[in-house]
Amino acid sequence: MAKRGGFPGGGMPGNMANLMKQAQRMQRQMEEQQKELESKEFTASAGGGAVEVTVSGKREVLKVKLTEEVVDPDDIEMLEDLIAAATNEALRKVDEESGAAMSKLTGGLGGGVPGMF
Repeated sequence: MAKRGGFPGGGMPGNMANLMKQAQRMQRQMEEQQKELESKEFTASAGGGAVEVTVSGKREVLKVKLTEEVVDPDDIEMLEDLIAAATNEALRKVDEESGAAMSKLTGGLGGGVPGMF
């Protein structure tokens, strides 16, 4: 009885099987990279070090450190701006490291395969 559909011999051709193995290996490596990134901390400062923010690789704010001089009740807006600037810079560092790790893994493929990266 002849097989319906599929490939002759009943299996995937060599190239397809190889591609699947590579994709699975890349998936495992991406998961490992993600876990490693999530365990790291990224710190950035603003206002010449007056405000320092630390975020995790999970993009969660872990710590906000302020110098006494930056706490001016008459200029709350400046303090808010410095906290936002330091937080955004710390988050940018997370994105930068994440992008560098992904680029290293994919060998520059980036988002070349929709739905995979």
